[in-house]
Amino acid sequence: MATVISSATPTKPGVLVRATEGETGATKGKRTKGRLSPAARREERTGWLFMLPFVLLFLLVFIVPILYAVYSSFFQQVATGGGAYGGGEIVNRFVGLENFKYVITSGTFWAGMGRVLLYTLIQVPIMIISALALAMLLDSLIVKHVAGFRLGYFLPYAIPGVIASIIWVYLYNGQISPIVKGLAALGINVDFFASNVVLASMVNITTWTFTGYNMLIFLSALQAIPHELYEAARIDGANGWQVATKIKLPNVRGAALLAMLLSIVGTIQLFNEPQVMQTADPAISSSYTPMMMAFNTSRGFLTPKGDGPANAIAIVMAIIAGLLAMIYAFAERKVNES
Repeated sequence: MATVISSATPTKPGVLVRATEGETGATKGKRTKGRLSPAARREERTGWLFMLPFVLLFLLVFIVPILYAVYSSFFQQVATGGGAYGGGEIVNRFVGLENFKYVITSGTFWAGMGRVLLYTLIQVPIMIISALALAMLLDSLIVKHVAGFRLGYFLPYAIPGVIASIIWVYLYNGQISPIVKGLAALGINVDFFASNVVLASMVNITTWTFTGYNMLIFLSALQAIPHELYEAARIDGANGWQVATKIKLPNVRGAALLAMLLSIVGTIQLFNEPQVMQTADPAISSSYTPMMMAFNTSRGFLTPKGDGPANAIAIVMAIIAGLLAMIYAFAERKVNES
């Protein structure tokens, strides 16, 4: 490296203007003729070693099951051999796209898909609006002891979905529920398992469970807004409502997009609530939702049975969920650009 100190260039005291040719000392120390230096290679290996446990677990619990599900979706379990009195052996037979054809042409599957879409259209807006309202309330100056309220709103999310469903099935049971008995004492008779109410009962369970989780997403976005914006708005004479609508809401669009995407993907996979409620309401069939259909197909309760058709149902559902999320993200981007 050649370093030239120019005497013709005016400089301030203590400042040298340097013209350098080639690489700087720091860069040259890390690279030699386009290769990483031994120290840089050691740093890179150390980083990969730290990542190795995560990579192995990610492959083991996520990538490998997906690949196996895709592979097994091309097979069906069939009986071979046997005689006039039955017998034979169950083997996996390659059937190509027959399982996917069965799913796409199944009226039962699309009926369950219709229930799930209706459930999503009702549940997601209610949950997102409630979560945003709670987050803005906690971010305001009205509520004191914010930590206690934040924990209280979040606690339902800490309860496993199956346990939450069991709790609410008890609260929906007309014979033992204190809620139903209290409403009956007021002359209001409600059957939470009625065919025209049961979907709303599931909506209530999911909303109760996940509103606090989405509230934290919105609250984090609100607390990241620079306080200088609030100060400038107050100097300009803005009131609390104007601060909320003109500053807070526009700055949580990114959080709203994230919450909506997660909610759409989650509600499409509706399973815990109807599966548990089926124990108290026989009218809920084994194929009430596509995920229930996949589960009961893998257990042999529905025909065709086995892992192949069940995995085909799950893969089709994953594709539908991904498409819905992409459509929403695209529509949200177009709205923001307009």
